[in-house]
Parts: sequence; C-alpha cells; structure tokens
Amino acid sequence: MAEKPKKPSKLRARLPRGLVDRGPAEIAATRAMVEKIREVYERYGFEPVETPAFEYTDALGKFLPDQDRPNEGVFSLQDDDEQWISLRYDLTAPLARYVAENFDALPKPYRSYRFGWVFRNEKPGPGRFRQFMQFDADTVGAPTSAADAEMCMMAADTMQALGIPRGSYVVKVNNRKVLDGIREAQGIDSDAQWLTVMRAIDKADKFPIKDIIQLLGAGRWDGGEEGKGDFTKGAGLNQTQTDAIISFIGDKDAGASMQGADNQSTVANMRARVEGSKTGSDGVAELATIAELADAGGYGDCVKIDPSVVRGLEYYTGPVYEVELLLDTKDEKGRPVRFGSVGGGGRYDGLVSRFRGEPVPATGFSIGVSRLQAALTLIGQLGNKPQPGPVVVTVFGGDIAGYQKMVASLRQAGIRAELYLGNPKHSLGQQMKYADKRNSPCAIIQGSDEKQQGIVQIKDLILGAELASLEKDRDEYLKKQAEAQFSCKEDELVAKVREVLTRHGVNWS
Repeated sequence: MAEKPKKPSKLRARLPRGLVDRGPAEIAATRAMVEKIREVYERYGFEPVETPAFEYTDALGKFLPDQDRPNEGVFSLQDDDEQWISLRYDLTAPLARYVAENFDALPKPYRSYRFGWVFRNEKPGPGRFRQFMQFDADTVGAPTSAADAEMCMMAADTMQALGIPRGSYVVKVNNRKVLDGIREAQGIDSDAQWLTVMRAIDKADKFPIKDIIQLLGAGRWDGGEEGKGDFTKGAGLNQTQTDAIISFIGDKDAGASMQGADNQSTVANMRARVEGSKTGSDGVAELATIAELADAGGYGDCVKIDPSVVRGLEYYTGPVYEVELLLDTKDEKGRPVRFGSVGGGGRYDGLVSRFRGEPVPATGFSIGVSRLQAALTLIGQLGNKPQPGPVVVTVFGGDIAGYQKMVASLRQAGIRAELYLGNPKHSLGQQMKYADKRNSPCAIIQGSDEKQQGIVQIKDLILGAELASLEKDRDEYLKKQAEAQFSCKEDELVAKVREVLTRHGVNWS
C-alpha cells in the first residue's frame, strides 16, 4: 500500500518576545502626538537631525544600559569588516558621536532634536519592551544651568501641548553632583558600586522603601522572599551608608523627606545636608538657579526640586530631571493605573568629550513616546479609533478602465481612493463588506445602467451605519436614507464625494 504523501510543514507565525505589532489606529495616534512634540521643540529653536539605528559598539563604550551585561544590554553583531556594531539603546549616545564627528561645522551651542526607535536587549515584562520610540532634544555647548532650566520648561510646554494640564504632571529635578556629595561623605569609592546605588534609588518611585534598602544592601528577591523569583544583587552598602542615602532621598512610607513646602525650602534642606562638600554645594547652587529661572518663566508651579530623582544611566554629570504624570486612571479591565515617569534627561558633560579629548558641555531631554502614548490613549487625549479608510470604487465586469479613471480623478483631487482589486467575480455585497472593513467613508458604484446614463452612485457608509440604529418608520430615517445613497453625474464625482467627507469631518492628516 502506497504511503500517503506528507503534508508540507507550516512555519509557525510568531512575534519575538518584547516586541509589538502596530496597526493603523496606533500609528496615526503616534503621528499626531509626534507632530505636537515637534512643534514645541521647534518653537524653542531646535532643528532636526537623524542618526542611524546602528553605531560602532565601542562608541557606546561603558555607557550601556546594563552594566552587569555589557555585551547583552544591547543587540550587537559583527559586520563584514569584523567590526562590532550595535543597535542604539537611546538617541543620546549616537548624537554625541555625530556632534564629535562634525564638531567644527556645527554652530555652538548646537540645538537639535530627533525621534525614532531604540532597542534594549533586556528581559521583557509588563510595559517593558525591547523596542520603543523616543523623542529627544539636546543642547551641546551650553555650560550653564540656564540650558537645563530651559529643558524643564520645554518639557512642561510639551505636556500641555499634548493635552495634559498643569497640576496633572510635574517636572522633577535633582543634581548628580548633590548625590556625589553624599557619596564623598560616605566614602563610597567604587564607581560600579555607586552606579548600583544610583539604579537602586532610581526605583524609589516603583518599589517600597524596604525594597530600596535591600537593593542598597545585599540584594533583593523579586518574589519578596529568599529563593522566590529572580535575585538582583545589591550595592553592598553598610547600614550607616544605607541610612544616609535613605535619609536624603526620603522615606515615603514613613513620610520623611528632604522635600520642602516649595523649591526654596527643598534647596535649603539639601544645602544643609551636603555642607562641607564642594561638589555637593555646587550641585545645590545649580538647582537653585534652575528653580529661580523656572519661577521667572512662569513654571514654578510645575518644575519641582526633588532629591529622589536620579536617572539610571551612568553618563549624567549634573542636573537630572523627570516628567511624571500625576493622573490616576484605570485600564481596560478597570484596574487602577499610575503611569509615573514618561520622560526625562539631564546634563552629560562627559559624553561628547570622550571623542574630543576636551570639555564639551551638553544637556538633553527625552520623551518615551511609546509609554506616553499609552497614557494619553487611556485618559482619552489620543484617539484609538481607526482612521478613515480610502473611498472604495467598486468594479463590475471585466473592463475596469472607466473605474480606474474615477480613482485617478479622486486621487488627483487629494482624496484617498482605491479601486477594488479583489476577485473580479465578487458581488457588490462582498465589495461593500470589504469597504466596511477598510473603514471607508463612502463607496462608488457604477453598473451598466449607470454607465450608459453617465452617472455614478455614491453610498455614504458612515450615514448608512447610523441608519441601522434608527427606527424605519421615522421621518429622520427617510431623510437620511435619501442622503445615504444618491446619484450624480460622472463629472460631479469629486465635488459630491468631497461633500460627503466634509459632512463627516473626514480628513486623513
């Protein structure tokens, strides 16, 4: 008996972990959001620049997102020249390379913005992806705190341009020099140990204070108990050092904090805390300047000095800042959501200097577009409904030249339109179902009778959907029924379609 032929094996379609597919509605929302951010950045005098997704790995140097896994925190490969190149993990390191390479040709200060995808070779989790979008603005060559203050004010303007009112966000500011003053006082000499301290403090808005204490000490089990979940090695500080750090950043669980009633009192508290450290005192003075300039610009109510802000990346050298959303909302399942930080940045005076061998001051701000978009969608500031699809011209018979002419006339008038290119034997009903799935505002119909008369039928699909919810014996139904499908001359097609689009406020921008 002959063996049955084996069925060809199918490749299983699957998405890699930590990545997401995006559809038309989400892409349209991103576009709208990015344009609002761009408008604010350009109002502040920043101009666009693009850098490639890949950089030489040694250009990233020690400034990788995961110090414990220097070859794993980024996605890397060798090119044909056996040079190691890596996908960018942020937009700042590539900018530093670009500025260094074009230093003499660029105006200083150099003000630029860029947006795009960045990549992290990290363990994915809820809200933590391996690819996400950022939108950055940076000033290179400005040494004073005025440049940092400007970044904070621009961050505030950006939030408001995106529909987040004052009082629903805060721009929190600290200074790494102040923290370095604490480091000096506590005798923490190891850079690797101090970076671990910084990353522990950076989690203070996500974890209870007891977890931060564990991360400053021996380490923390994700499951809350020894042996449960993954283990994160701590900084190994002694009790005195840990107490000094906690007393500075504040114990929110106990209600103890260096945070004062206003910026002036917070600065005063911090100044007293770092007394005797020149580095720390310099940092406090810079914070005082930022607070003064923010107040002068009318941003004193939303730019707040906050000793708990750290930022996890190693390359920050001075002021650091974060934008935190204060909105409490619920997700699609009714669970409470607090979004927290949606952007941040700081001063990185050493990053460009690595290439130049001379001091090059720089400061920048980055918005986490993907994270902020999720927040704006949830609070209703960004639409998550599909954009209107194209006008669909249906097809009858084998000769499609006349239908192609209709499509061309619509497109030449700036109207999105497509010719139905499915199975030529498909009925009108099947083509209309296609138009509904495409979210088309209207469809064009011309059978043989209409063609002989030189007319076309325009079917208003948006109005047709509304008719389904109306009682058929009502006057309103009869009126709308006449508007939902009507005839016009072929040479009136563009004008009549435009009337339908205008009636429903359809635009594809």
